[in-house]
Amino acid sequence: MKSAVEQLSTYKSVHLNPRNIQTHFIGIPLIIWSAFLLFATIRIPLGDADNVNLGMILAIGIMLYYLRLHAKLALGLALFLAPVIYTTELVAHSENAFGLAITVFIVGWIFQLIGHRYEKAKPAFVDDLNQLLIGPFFLMAEVYFMLGLEKQLNAEITPIAIEKRRALEAHLKTK
Repeated sequence: MKSAVEQLSTYKSVHLNPRNIQTHFIGIPLIIWSAFLLFATIRIPLGDADNVNLGMILAIGIMLYYLRLHAKLALGLALFLAPVIYTTELVAHSENAFGLAITVFIVGWIFQLIGHRYEKAKPAFVDDLNQLLIGPFFLMAEVYFMLGLEKQLNAEITPIAIEKRRALEAHLKTK
C-alpha cells in the first residue's frame, strides 16, 4: 500500500490551483453524499439489525483504509462521514432518493470538472482509480493545513507534488 505522502502528493500534483481546490470543497462532498445516499437504499440483513445499509458497511472499510494511511486525518474524516451516513439514511426511505442522488452526483461532478478547467490538468483518478478514495482524504488534509495542523505532512507532500507536476508538464511538452 502506498503511503499517505505518496497518495497525497500524487493527488496534489493535479490540485495546485486554489480555485480547483475550492471547487473540490463543493464537488467532493456532494459526490460522497450522493454515493452514500445510493448505498443507503441497499439494505443488508445482519442478524437482528435491520437498519444496516451498504453505505454503513462501506464506510467502515473506507475508514479502516484511511486509518492505515494516517490516523489523525482519519479522525477528521470520521467526523465528516458520521453526518453523511445519518442524513443519507434519513433520505434513503423517501420516494425520490434515487433521483436526488443522481442529481446531486451530477452537480458534484460539474464542480469537479470546472475545477480541472482552472487547473488545466486531468483528474487524478484518470491514471489511478484509487485516487477516487484519496479525494476526501486530500480535502481533509487541506482542512488540517488551513488550521495549522500537520505542518510536517504538508511540508513533505507539497514539494513532491510540484515536482510531479513539473515532470508531467515536461512529458506533455515532448509529445
